[in-house]
Amino acid sequence: MPEFNTTTFQPAVFILTGLRGLAGARLWLGPLLSLMYITTMVGNCTVLYLVKTERSLQQPQYFFLSMLAGADIILSVSTLFSVLKVFLFGLYEIAFDGCLSQLFFIHTFSSMGSGILLAMAFDRFVAISYPLQYTTILTNSRITKMGLTALLRGIALMIPLPILLKRLPFCKGQTLSYSYCLHPNVMKLACGQVKINIFYGLVLVICSFGFDFLFIAISYMLIFKAVMGIASREGQMKALNTCFSHIFIVLIYYVPLLAITVMHRFSHGIPPITHAVLGNIYIFMPPMLNPIVYSLKTKQIRAALRKSFKIQ
Repeated sequence: MPEFNTTTFQPAVFILTGLRGLAGARLWLGPLLSLMYITTMVGNCTVLYLVKTERSLQQPQYFFLSMLAGADIILSVSTLFSVLKVFLFGLYEIAFDGCLSQLFFIHTFSSMGSGILLAMAFDRFVAISYPLQYTTILTNSRITKMGLTALLRGIALMIPLPILLKRLPFCKGQTLSYSYCLHPNVMKLACGQVKINIFYGLVLVICSFGFDFLFIAISYMLIFKAVMGIASREGQMKALNTCFSHIFIVLIYYVPLLAITVMHRFSHGIPPITHAVLGNIYIFMPPMLNPIVYSLKTKQIRAALRKSFKIQ
């Protein structure tokens, strides 16, 4: 077993896990997760390429989509090596400082993704409620500022996480519940005063994901109100159709996140396999599905794909 630092009681390494309780998981999950990573990288890089090269996609909606793709790429890269080490090579150790760095990037770019989803909801509200002023309200300068705000908010909110964990002694083992590091999971192994960590973790959830989801919900209430004001049924469906991809992505992003947040606070009696499955859905599914959903549902992206890759 790895030795503990006798001065701070910090472990030299943490032990990552796969899907505990699922026999032979490595045999099929390693190849499956590798395929999911490849799909995620190819899909999101394709979105970035198309938005950069195709003039028809150089609009606010697609600029925000490219920001979401960038956040998803960094989020996926931050988990890539530890996850594949576990499921492909059976290597379960991650250095203490490496774990803290990883959780910082995971939480930062998850928060940024949430902020971009809010910006995309605002984009749909403006497009449907104020179509004539759409490009004058969402200028390139404002779009850039909104993206930078989402990134800087994530960095500012998440910087204290590794600092707060670094000050703690660890005496409750070294085994984490996932194949990557999350703040609530690492915190559970600490002893001593963790009230600050618990309080700050709750503040993070409320100030980033909670407020984002609330304002997304408000945006859609205003969108539906505007849609009801459209005279024709065909016009209403056409306006709503531009929102379906975003609504789907919001659901697959926030539902697993909410489930994980609740489970970490009320986890008694919940099987470890449930934690692991939801944790993997939260990390792997949204980055992989975002470009796929938008490609399937958005005519402009499909046209740009056919044009760029000469698909008939």
